[in-house]
Amino acid sequence: MLTDSLVRSGHFLFRWRSYVLLIFAPLFFLAAAQGESIETQYGPWAGETLEWLAIALVVLGETIRIATVGFVPVGTSGRNTDKGQIATRLNTTGLYSVTRNPLYLGNCLMYLGVALFTQHLALTALLGLTLALYYERIIAAEEDFLSGEFGAPYRDWVAVTPAFWPRLSRWEAPDMAFSLRTVIRREHVSILGGVLALYLVELGLHRLPETADVMDAGWHWVAGAVLALAVAANLAKRAGVLRVAGR
Repeated sequence: MLTDSLVRSGHFLFRWRSYVLLIFAPLFFLAAAQGESIETQYGPWAGETLEWLAIALVVLGETIRIATVGFVPVGTSGRNTDKGQIATRLNTTGLYSVTRNPLYLGNCLMYLGVALFTQHLALTALLGLTLALYYERIIAAEEDFLSGEFGAPYRDWVAVTPAFWPRLSRWEAPDMAFSLRTVIRREHVSILGGVLALYLVELGLHRLPETADVMDAGWHWVAGAVLALAVAANLAKRAGVLRVAGR
């Protein structure tokens, strides 16, 4: 009964997985309005160290996503938000040889990095708990679908591959070559989202509190440049320039 409930809720969350976590937006606003709490309590070195750690988590998360998407064939690792589960082949090489859910691992690292950037550890812990419950259900739904779709080969892969935390000793080289065009086509939105999330938190930390200092102008340039590149990537995608056979 419990497994069935996880699967049902997981199918619902999978369909709307790009939007559900937006419920945390008001909490991020409130956290930013309270200012840089770690820096205020422990000094600039502590605040800067935490911020760089947060940025590193976001970069690591996106790097994992890029290293996954750059090698996957068509029919796997899709963004099937409005159509539910779709898969035409089973991918078990590359990062999928060390973890069954590398994209979700990358997402979690990015989300936690943005939360940590607010310097509010309670928000980070709450988001971490929510992500654990959230992805537990999505993964349960995916496993139920994939088990029915691919049968024994899928169950054999599940038996030796961790669901989330990588087991690097299981590494198996990808079947396909890395495709930069595929990464640009499929990841420009994720890259833009990560940069804009950090930018908006930084903007809030320097605009909302009454005692906030001036925001470094470099943030505006970085956000503007990434936005322009994302628009260019989207136009190239619509024009078919980024289309790659078999991807």
